[in-house]
Amino acid sequence: MDQRDIRLAWETFLTDGRPPAGVPATLLASWERSRTLGVGAGRTEAPLADAPEIFRRRSQNAALVGAARPALERSTRFLADAASMMILADASGFIVETAGDPRVMDKGRRNHLETGGRWDEATIGTNAIGTALADGRSVEICGAEHFCEEVQRWTCAATPVRHPLDGELLGVVDISGPAASFNPQSLSLAVAIGQEIEASLGRGAKMEHEVLLRHFVSKRSIWLSEDILVVDRRGMLVHAAHKAGAPGSGLASDIRQMIGTASQEAWEANCRRRFPNASLEVVKRDEAVVGCLIVLHPARRRSASPAAVSRPAGEEGLAFEQILGNDPALHAARERARRLAANSLPILIEGETGVGKELFARAIKGASPDPDGPFVPVNCGGMARELIASELFGYAKGAFTGADEHGRAGKIEKADGGILCLDEIGEMPLDLQSYLLRVLEDGVVYRVGEHEGRRVTIRILAMTNRDLLAEVEAGRFRRDLYYRIAAARLRIPPLRERGADVVLLARRFADVAAARLRRSAPVFSAKALERMQAYGWPGNIRELRNVVDTLVALAEGDRLDEHDLPPEVLATPHLAQSPSSAGPLNSGNDSPAPLSGVDLKAAERAAILAQVNACGGNLTEAARRLGIARSTLYVRLAEYGDGRALKN
Repeated sequence: MDQRDIRLAWETFLTDGRPPAGVPATLLASWERSRTLGVGAGRTEAPLADAPEIFRRRSQNAALVGAARPALERSTRFLADAASMMILADASGFIVETAGDPRVMDKGRRNHLETGGRWDEATIGTNAIGTALADGRSVEICGAEHFCEEVQRWTCAATPVRHPLDGELLGVVDISGPAASFNPQSLSLAVAIGQEIEASLGRGAKMEHEVLLRHFVSKRSIWLSEDILVVDRRGMLVHAAHKAGAPGSGLASDIRQMIGTASQEAWEANCRRRFPNASLEVVKRDEAVVGCLIVLHPARRRSASPAAVSRPAGEEGLAFEQILGNDPALHAARERARRLAANSLPILIEGETGVGKELFARAIKGASPDPDGPFVPVNCGGMARELIASELFGYAKGAFTGADEHGRAGKIEKADGGILCLDEIGEMPLDLQSYLLRVLEDGVVYRVGEHEGRRVTIRILAMTNRDLLAEVEAGRFRRDLYYRIAAARLRIPPLRERGADVVLLARRFADVAAARLRRSAPVFSAKALERMQAYGWPGNIRELRNVVDTLVALAEGDRLDEHDLPPEVLATPHLAQSPSSAGPLNSGNDSPAPLSGVDLKAAERAAILAQVNACGGNLTEAARRLGIARSTLYVRLAEYGDGRALKN
């Protein structure tokens, strides 16, 4: 139908109220909606908001406007003499930005086709902006196809803009111009700009998710026993550590309501209502909020009697079979621990950070003669020095300013009848070691500020990543205490000594992480697994778990390849082959020497800067050769203070 036929059909529709023949079904449906919504065909202009409302709407849609900024700036130049204008509207049809031919933009003000105008079908009838929102698809409304007669002087083409991660409708891109200068390419241009905006939003979201996950990894060691939710600023659940994101929990929709639809000021209050024991930490990038971490602290149990204070309920033990690994070194450690668990000997569990010492301690507890007794962990290196004594030994009423008026039992009393697990025992101050030794020797604990002893029966499992005998020789650890806690010693092998266990654990962690995110687990390529096995894993199992959790959270498909791995993992094999390191690394040993965290960071920095220089500063090519995302390369260069990240 040409414009004259459309005009006649429109007049017939308004006069007779019957659907005229030949009118496209989608257009006729929009006319019907307009009439049902009470829009008068004689309406001459859309509602126009005042300046404060425009400011509020633009602030709410800052991400959308920012992603559209390059296209808007191009439109200012390319549409300057094309009798067309570009319009960006939000999901309600509210126009938040315009650009293009100044003469056309000036004509648009006559109908409030300008910033602040509201162009949904309920207010101005059939038009490309409102109809694209109503139908959820790209549309072109030409001249007489508009419902309001005064608006029929326009021809408009619009396409919806959706967020690439979850498909949420964010707004509309529209190309409008006088009906007399109809351009058949307007719809294609609108669709192309819409796709450009969605791609920009996707890149921005991915970069923000990387920032959130890096922050999560940096904080994970602080909250080892808590469930943690990583949430972006739109309320999307990026990652859920442990049981927090169990399938079927309805958690994702709750988080969206708490964070995505609320102001930042309301995040913490909303979080507290949903999770009474939670704390919320806002994460920023360049002073802009990108999301938050929600830490779900265990609920504190209130005791009903003094007996409950002195004898807390026991925690479930862990079976040795749940400690994954088939390597002979790990198998030997498991069997030794199983045999030691059957008696009450104090055990010193030795191993590097992240090897799973506490897992072994809990498995020993589960296989001990009294598996139902309490298991009380104490991090000797994680408490302020002035608090260690009161935490371990407890304190009497009024022992110091701010003390509980009834006094408080310490960790040793709470472990009565069970196991006291002393992590990082080598960090305990020397003067407190003598008090601990006396408790172990006499079986009597004295609270701070109290002279009456309380008898306790406890088994000690101590854990350390230090060479305690060397600490004894250096005078930093008491020799008598060492022999008291190390009646038996159990060494947990580091991950680099466990061969194929890296593959087994990586796949297991990927399965668990994918289940939390309610998606199928990605498959590691052979090259990725080779790289992971070649890496030294200075952070051991904890580092591997964090890396895999991050890979799964950022995965865009069902396969994880070599280029998905972080730079430190990719850099290690190259270091092993470098001329400067060939001698020491291969001298009498086929395995590469372990690298410290500082060495790895320096190696990563050197490898990245060398590749950027080799590519003549072309960051796109450097990122391709390094096998990392370009956004990741920008972040790394910014961390190094390299200005090239800002120039690209």
